Amino acid sequence: MAISKNNRGFGVGKYGIELKSVLAGWVKEIDGGHATADVVSEKIGSDHLARKHLGPLKYEEISLKCGAAMSNGLYEWIKTGFNQTSNTAGREDGAIVFADFDENEISRLNWTQALITEFGMPALDASSKDAALMSVKFQPETTRKLIGGGGKISFPSDAAKAKKWLPSNFRIRIDACDTGCRWVNKVEALTVKQKVTDNAVGELRDYEKVPTSVEIPNLVITLSESHAEEFYKWHDDFVVKGNNDQSLERGGQLEYLTSNLKETLFTLQFLQLGVFKISPDKVEAGGEPVRRVKVEMYCEDIKFDYNGSSTFGKR
Repeated sequence: MAISKNNRGFGVGKYGIELKSVLAGWVKEIDGGHATADVVSEKIGSDHLARKHLGPLKYEEISLKCGAAMSNGLYEWIKTGFNQTSNTAGREDGAIVFADFDENEISRLNWTQALITEFGMPALDASSKDAALMSVKFQPETTRKLIGGGGKISFPSDAAKAKKWLPSNFRIRIDACDTGCRWVNKVEALTVKQKVTDNAVGELRDYEKVPTSVEIPNLVITLSESHAEEFYKWHDDFVVKGNNDQSLERGGQLEYLTSNLKETLFTLQFLQLGVFKISPDKVEAGGEPVRRVKVEMYCEDIKFDYNGSSTFGKR
């Protein structure tokens, strides 16, 4: 039987994120957002069969990975996504747009009132040559799948140019540790998480999502032991001698740089840092000649910014 041209299979070449009806850019990976329900089994009869029915409607979390060529709309959502000062803070309507290689829309998954549940920045290594990607996860209140072409997709005018973003290009600063920070060669991955719960109402099928708490990761860096004196002195005073009240916690900043090291793509500001452990990396005889130590610090809050904004030293 002949297959109609309109019913042929198709491949998807590009995946885009749309915020407030404007494409925020193409992403590397994307998954989730499907409507689903749990299957509930009940043994209610005299026979051996269990009766089955569906539980409450729910929507899967959406996850994506992207580089540095996204619009300010996505970065602004990340910047404000963990702000719990109001009921509307951090909520976004949008869509996942599936397109062919010629940037013609094939289908889309619309979502409403999504809250960011996780934001991750990659591990940094001065010797790395791989491309860097940030990750974002968010929980929508509803999603709807639409099949059919939407025409040619226009790229956002405020999207960043495709700048090369490498995990080897970074600059870190921590109060009173300027010399040691110049010799940092690794920064472990940083992931901020926000817990979200359902505000269930009996007469509604789609529940409102409510943020409950934010989990801030530790800041872990590696540097040459020969240049770690400032960190050892901080550790001795803060941990060993017990001078660790809130007024003695420190601030810091991590800048993600372009390949020419002259422009700042993104900035993470660390608030209320406190060192709690310094340990040498495991080494073997005949191995790496540079003796390095790992410094671990707790952090109370992390602020994200973009386009080279710098707030280092501000509390």
